[in-house]
Formats: sequence, C-alpha cells, structure tokens
Amino acid sequence: MFEVQEKPKLVERAFIVGVEYPGDVHEQIDLLLDELNDLVETLEIKVGGREIVRIKNPRAKFLIGPGKAEEIIQLARKHRCDCIVIDVDLSPGQQRNWEHESKSCVIDRQEVILDIFASRAQSKEAVLQVDLARMQYSLPRLKRAWTHLSRQRGGGVTQRGEGEAQLELDQRMVRNRITKLKKDIAGVVKHRAVQRKRRQKVPVPTAAIVGYTNAGKSSLLNRLTGASVLIEDKLFATLDPTTRHLTLPSGQKILLTDTVGFVRRLPHHLINAFKATLEEAVVSDFLIHVIDITSPQIDQYRETTLNVLKELGADEKRIITVYNKIDLLDSEQLGDIKLNTGTGSYYISSQTGEGIDALMSQMDKFLEDSISFMELLIPHHRYDLVSRLHELGGVKNEKAIEEGVYIQGNVPRLLVNKFMPFKMRPINGASPRINDEQIDFKDTAQIEERD
Repeated sequence: MFEVQEKPKLVERAFIVGVEYPGDVHEQIDLLLDELNDLVETLEIKVGGREIVRIKNPRAKFLIGPGKAEEIIQLARKHRCDCIVIDVDLSPGQQRNWEHESKSCVIDRQEVILDIFASRAQSKEAVLQVDLARMQYSLPRLKRAWTHLSRQRGGGVTQRGEGEAQLELDQRMVRNRITKLKKDIAGVVKHRAVQRKRRQKVPVPTAAIVGYTNAGKSSLLNRLTGASVLIEDKLFATLDPTTRHLTLPSGQKILLTDTVGFVRRLPHHLINAFKATLEEAVVSDFLIHVIDITSPQIDQYRETTLNVLKELGADEKRIITVYNKIDLLDSEQLGDIKLNTGTGSYYISSQTGEGIDALMSQMDKFLEDSISFMELLIPHHRYDLVSRLHELGGVKNEKAIEEGVYIQGNVPRLLVNKFMPFKMRPINGASPRINDEQIDFKDTAQIEERD
C-alpha cells in the first residue's frame, strides 16, 4: 500500500548494478555483486545481467551520470529484465528518477534485504520488526506513489488537491503505524526480559551462535543439541532466535541460542529493528562466531560480524571462533587456511561432526570461571538443593549416606552462597571422611547414580 512505486505482480528477471567509488578494490565490488546476486535469487528472481559502474563523484539525479544511467536501462531491456537492482542505498529522489526514466521497478540493496526478511518472518516478534523496518523505509518515499495526482498550490486545508490530501493521509497512517509497532516491539522486549529473568532464577549459563548469513549456524545448533531447526542453503534462512539445552562433556548444562545472520551493508535501521532478537547475543556468557571456511571472503565476513556485534554492544564478549564446513575442503586446502587464520580457532563440520568434541571441550573451559567445584554434604531434608544441582547439570558424583547426600559437583557462582553452609573441607588434600570412612567415588559399587 505504501510502496514508492507499485512493483510488478511478478518480477521474473533482474539486472543488478554494482557501484565502484575511487579507492574501492574492483575485486571486492565484484564479490559484493556476487552477494547481491545471491540475495536476489533468494527472492526466487533470476538475475539476467550485471554491470559495475565506476564513478568519481555521486550525482544528485541518478547517483551515477545520466549517460551511464541510460546505458544501464538499455542493458536491462536487452536482457529482458523487468527490474533493476542497485547495490547501494538510493535516496527517495534518485529511486523516483530511475523509475521515471526506465518505466520499470528499481530497488536498492536495502529493499532486497527487507523483502527477504518479510518472506522469512514467522514469529510475531520477527513480523513486527520487519514491518517497522518497512514503514521506516517507505515513509520518505510515499510521495512517489502519488505524483500522478493533481496538486494545488496555496490555499487552506479545504483547497488542497486530492494528491496532497492523500499524501498527507498516508504519511499520517504510516507515522501512526510506526508508533504502534515501536510500542508493540517494546512489549516484546519486556516479555523477553521476563522470560530471561525466569531463566536466570535457574542460573544456567548461556551462549549465542553468531556469524555471517548462511555460515551454518543453524546446522551447528542442530548438531550440538539434536534440535531440528530449519536448514536452507539460502541467505537469512533464520530470523527467529531458537534456544536449546546442551549438556557439555563435563555434565554442565548450557542454553545455546541461534541468531539471525549478518550481512555486509546491513542497513542501520534493520540492526536497530532486530535488536530485540539479537539481545541474546548481548546478554550471553560467551559467543560462538561461525565462519564459512569455504568462502573466499573469510576476512570480510569476520569483520562484518565483529562490526555488527560492536554496534550491538556485544563486542567485548568472549568469543570462540569456529570455521565450519571443513568437509568441503581437502587436507591441503584446510592446512593453508589454518596457517592464515592463526591459532585459537576451531575447525569443524556440522554435517559430519568432525571437530565438535574439541569445540564442546572449549565451551566447558569458558564456563570454568562461572562455576565453582564444591564438595557438599546436604541433609536429607534439603533434597530440594540436590534436585536443583541435578537440574543445573552440576552433579559429578553423588552418594547417599546416613548423614545426608554427599556430592561432588559444579555450583554456579550465583548459587555458591546458598550451598556454602553445606560445603565440606578436604582433609590433607584427600576427600572428606564421614564416620571415619573416606568416600571413594572411583569405587562404582559405592556410588548411587541419580538420573
């Protein structure tokens, strides 16, 4: 309803245009155009042709020179394309000029990403966020839809032409819609905060999986937790955050969240709109940064993700860097990449499971400073505390004796004070003795395991 120019009911072929400014590396612009190609094809629109335009100074009318703009329009017609997609942000006036000159649909990178987000949004939260971003994008472009209507200069309100009246009506409707969406999203944020507060009452550590779109984040979540999150070889296949429980090798439980993927030149208003979704990355104990090792743009993808995390205020979080999809490389290729990426990273395949054990061990190490190992003797009448430790995945060994339940386990630091009255001190470095009997957990006959 509020689109700048009504798009054809079915856009079948698009002509994509990259813009190279002075100082840009041509190869990087070409790679960005490859990414735009993937973005457009994600909308199930075929790309009929492409062109990179070099400009020294941006022009007010078309961004590029009028002669080059006409050349692009003719190329699009030659390739039978019914839409032109430009890989930079266009002002409302420039977009209007392009459409007037070409007599066809012209969109920029922002609108392509918005359309993808709109097609992917499933939950109420994601739909609200996409709607807000769409309204904010459309508001300054409304007048384009009504340029065919008459406008009358001067006079009072009752003397204005129908175009001006309709334009003002639509602007008011969009502004009201933006206000309502912001209010609704604020409600979503509040609801998520309540949910998070409830989770924190049972202080299970949390981690968020972040990274460039299509890096394999959902595949990694599925591999680690046995979840069944949708996996598609498409950009932005995941918009809604998915959280699952994971039990680490030590027995420690953790909440792991899959988040929306990042992309270069992601519009700032989209980042702001999806902050509610990405809050899980901000409040988590640490991050797992997943990178597609098969991409020729590893460095750019890593930089993009770190920049977005900085905008979110999550750049100081501890990060485990994970290179995914090693099953698609031979040993020589993998060795070369390892030399370039340095130490401290993990190389995995979420498809075959290779490298997953090492990753989970590192996750255990990251949690060492958030838990305390304790030996406890908990009275039988406080079995609620024993149950709580099992719920948190902290029990390593357990034995019921006459005086109570003797436990060796990890206690979250937030709960240490609660368990401190039941802490037992080792005698000469050995396990405590109860009734002159040293408890030996290596003797499985003495251990009573509890599910």
